[in-house]
Amino acid sequence: MSAVPLPAGFSLASLERSHPRRQFDCGQSEVNDWLRTKALQHQDKRLSATKVVLNRESAIAGFYTLATGQVDFGDLPSELARKLPRRALPVAVLAWLGVSVRHQGQKLGELLLAQALRDCHEAGRVFAFVAVILDCVDDRAKAFYQRWDFAELPGNPYRLFLTSQALMAMMSSPSR
Repeated sequence: MSAVPLPAGFSLASLERSHPRRQFDCGQSEVNDWLRTKALQHQDKRLSATKVVLNRESAIAGFYTLATGQVDFGDLPSELARKLPRRALPVAVLAWLGVSVRHQGQKLGELLLAQALRDCHEAGRVFAFVAVILDCVDDRAKAFYQRWDFAELPGNPYRLFLTSQALMAMMSSPSR
């Protein structure tokens, strides 16, 4: 599966020590702190993988971090959980996604999410999971993800999920 096309002058790369993480600012201190101080450590420890979009000046225009995790079957909506074993179930985790203030409003967040979901889809061909899970930092982020068919987990309005079946359908659709 090919990469999501980025605007001219932008490139996608795995996070490296040489990338200027400290200069990244998306307007959310929690997201900035993750990229600046924790993303590379977690990647080095094989806890997560972070990809960055670099602009023409090699500054980080945006990034996303993926990991694996588990969710208890009881935390899933009943229509999904009833078909699954009563135990902790594997999930893909979209742990972080951020776009620098300088590049917001240019659809870069949508392109990053599309690439992150493609990465999850590709990983799902080798390592099965029941859903992609993410936690929203605020209502604006929640609305963004819900436009991509993410739904709330019962009892946790800021934890959203996209079933693996919905992901497969999305990846086979020409509109995404």
